[in-house]
Amino acid sequence: MSAMTLDPLSDPILERRQKIQEIAQASVGRRKAYSKIFIVVCWVFLALAVVPLIAVIVYTFAKGIAAWTPDFFTQVTKPEGIPNGGVWNAIVGTFVIGLIATLVTVPLGLLVGLGLAQFEGKLAGVVRFAADVMTGVPSILIGIFGYIALVTRFGYSGLAGAFAIGLIMLPIMIRAGETAIRGVPPQLQEAGIALGARKFIVTRRVVLPAALPGIITGSLLAVARGIGETAPLLLTIFGTQFFNSNPTKPMEALPLVIYNYSSQPYSDLVQIAWGAALLLMMAVLVLNIGSRVLAGFLQRERQ
Repeated sequence: MSAMTLDPLSDPILERRQKIQEIAQASVGRRKAYSKIFIVVCWVFLALAVVPLIAVIVYTFAKGIAAWTPDFFTQVTKPEGIPNGGVWNAIVGTFVIGLIATLVTVPLGLLVGLGLAQFEGKLAGVVRFAADVMTGVPSILIGIFGYIALVTRFGYSGLAGAFAIGLIMLPIMIRAGETAIRGVPPQLQEAGIALGARKFIVTRRVVLPAALPGIITGSLLAVARGIGETAPLLLTIFGTQFFNSNPTKPMEALPLVIYNYSSQPYSDLVQIAWGAALLLMMAVLVLNIGSRVLAGFLQRERQ
């Protein structure tokens, strides 16, 4: 019996394990040094990415905060030589154009994203590829398309601007909606179907509520991307120094004010451009940060 007992030191498996441990122990110092080096490199590249963003925010704030007077928020844009100019008409125009684009784009993009998440096939692949291509299309091309499709036929208007902005927001909303819906555990949908509910009811009452944090995040990010675009508005809304909330007529918008006034040789108009840039930047930051905070809150509430 004792002859059949194996010596642990002669066991080849134990010998290999011991050699591996010895090699790992011999290289642990080198590996820890490499780990620290790469952690430092990652922090350096993080700083390189964050510092320009912080610099832009601080510089824009320093240059634009002086323009934030009561007249800035209550008066319309005025030409050089007329005091007390503001951007009230641009604020209203940006809100109206963004609202119209959002009301059309978000439901449409969500429906398309839902279809891509629920069904597979060649058509779904084509739509997904088209959405990816549209995401990378330069905004000036979207503006040219909006000009040809609407402006040449019906004239400059807020609706033409909303159409162009909506084309920029749509692919973002499609991909965000699909990603959010695919992130829902399939067991939830299978459980609902197993209980006898129709797929439409399960999707409306189970899948969409579970995907709501991702949908809201995608929607706010799409809005933030859309309201900051300048090139499509240059070719579609024309701009006006009068107050106008009718989207069927030419309108003013914050990106247009920034573009037009920043190149003027008059210091007061340049100051208004900086103030409008600060206002637009703050709106985009609030939408981006707010989308993540709201998504995190909804995620915790769901759990």
